[in-house]
Amino acid sequence: MPNTEQPFRLNWASFDVNERQSDAGSDLSIFVGDLAADVTDTVLDETFSSKFQSVKGAKVVIDSNTGHSKGYGFVRFGDENERSRAMTEMNGVYCSSRPMRISVATPKKAFGYQQQYYSQGRQASNGAVEQGLHSHNDSNNATIFVGGLDSDVSDDDLRQPFSQFGEIISVKIPPGKGCGFVLFANRA
Repeated sequence: MPNTEQPFRLNWASFDVNERQSDAGSDLSIFVGDLAADVTDTVLDETFSSKFQSVKGAKVVIDSNTGHSKGYGFVRFGDENERSRAMTEMNGVYCSSRPMRISVATPKKAFGYQQQYYSQGRQASNGAVEQGLHSHNDSNNATIFVGGLDSDVSDDDLRQPFSQFGEIISVKIPPGKGCGFVLFANRA
């Protein structure tokens, strides 16, 4: 990002920033703990989607200060039965070099365009982004997620480097979250 030395993370946002999740209770996520440092979103996703077809996405929580994994993440399912099976069948299964610890991901508080989770007293304090209304494979999703932002980055600071890629509809930076969202007129 301009005027910073800090690396940032860029992903397709997994929801539309202009919509609110209508029913937080309908989320079918699980908490995955004790992840090895080399486990990425892709590795976690492939570990579960190879066994469960309803997997909609996986997210390893990254420390916004260091850019490294916090050692846990979340996997979202489209089917309640598969989520329940995954909780029993995948607990203790190795992902990379360590056995995973699985539990229910409990929504802590809805923020409209970000949701935090906790599990067994452990809180995802920054970056456990809800895999909600749109996935990274959705061809209609034109919102990108930018993580690892410095606290003094403004909407205009975020808009500037991305404006070369197309018409921007909106830019949102949730206060104190170390991330932002850029909504383009179209995905291309």
